[in-house]
Amino acid sequence: MYDKLVEKMIKGEEKRQREGLELIPSENYVSEDVLTANGSVFTNKYSEGYPGRRYYGGQDFTDQIERLAIERICKLFNCKFANVQPHSGAPANLAVYAALLEPGDTVLGMDLSHGGHLTHGHPMTLPAKIYKFVTYKMKNPDTGEIDYEDLRRVALETKPKIILAGFSAYPRTLDYKKFVEIAKETGAVTMADMAHIAGLIAAGVLRNPFDDGFDIITSTTHKTLRGPRGGIILTRESEELAKKIDKSIFPGIQGGPHMHTIAAKAVAFGEAMTPKYKKYATQVLKNAKAMAEVLRKEKVRMIGGGTDNHLILADVFGSLGVTGKEAQTVLDEVGITLNMNSIAGDTRKPLDPSGIRFGTPAITTRGFKEKECKKVAELMIKVLRNKDDKKIKESVHKEIKALAKKFPIPKKFV
Repeated sequence: MYDKLVEKMIKGEEKRQREGLELIPSENYVSEDVLTANGSVFTNKYSEGYPGRRYYGGQDFTDQIERLAIERICKLFNCKFANVQPHSGAPANLAVYAALLEPGDTVLGMDLSHGGHLTHGHPMTLPAKIYKFVTYKMKNPDTGEIDYEDLRRVALETKPKIILAGFSAYPRTLDYKKFVEIAKETGAVTMADMAHIAGLIAAGVLRNPFDDGFDIITSTTHKTLRGPRGGIILTRESEELAKKIDKSIFPGIQGGPHMHTIAAKAVAFGEAMTPKYKKYATQVLKNAKAMAEVLRKEKVRMIGGGTDNHLILADVFGSLGVTGKEAQTVLDEVGITLNMNSIAGDTRKPLDPSGIRFGTPAITTRGFKEKECKKVAELMIKVLRNKDDKKIKESVHKEIKALAKKFPIPKKFV
């Protein structure tokens, strides 16, 4: 590479990823094939519009690659329409809001402190300045049960145009049928933000909201889908709804699509259609449950009491006397990457909360099974209980490096 400074940073990041363990549940590794497509000559091409309806010439292959990505993702999610152009998950959500709402209209979504996402109504985000957001919460943070009675009450009172199911830090399963029943009663459109678990749904190991009658699914294409950083919007069967969403993406909030990313999405969607991918997704769930088992044994409180998916949200301040920020920092020192996270009812500030969030998508990609995941969980707790013991941290760091060396990041997935 000509730019040696950038090359040095890339090599440093490669080393960090190679020698450490990635537990942030929204992160994963992509295959060499996805990387190749993402760095391909498609990055040179402007393709405003949609296949067969572009505003620039020279679109033979861009049309082919976008149609292929659409065909594959529709097959994975058993739906009729897909927009694969969103640059990421937040623009995908914003596009749905813009397609279906007028300024001041109401959206009902999960409260951020109970596991929701910033784009579901946090007051500092753009959508919250345009639309009115009301929220629902967990009935009991120790079991993770959603308060569906309160959800229905709020929906009847506020008459939202969209009822939104989805999360960024919620470890249990949502009852999609109840969302649909409440939406029918109130006349709302149902939208599922499945960014975290899209890959697990595509593999058939978690339930598809479309099977219970949801109208729209939005998602990122990284995380458990194991593709490039990007977004998608899926609609089950309404062509009218799909057309509104297409117009909302372009020319509504985006210009030219990133065709190199769409090419990489097509590759990742193809990988997700293989039997090998289903085995991977199945193992993600097994590994998360194995880690939760260790935390339960060590009496570390987990929001929701455990996990039904790929992530765990643990109250380390209440259980171990370590703040989320301290936990994130000290585990970084030993080669384990995760993120601090607020928990329901948290009395601490967001930049130094009570909880940590971690998950198994990336280490499962490396080939970890239940045995290794239990070992990692044990090492995490050991470090957090001895956060000021230099010798223990050095010893654990050696064990983490050894595990990383034993399970290298794979280049090929199929």
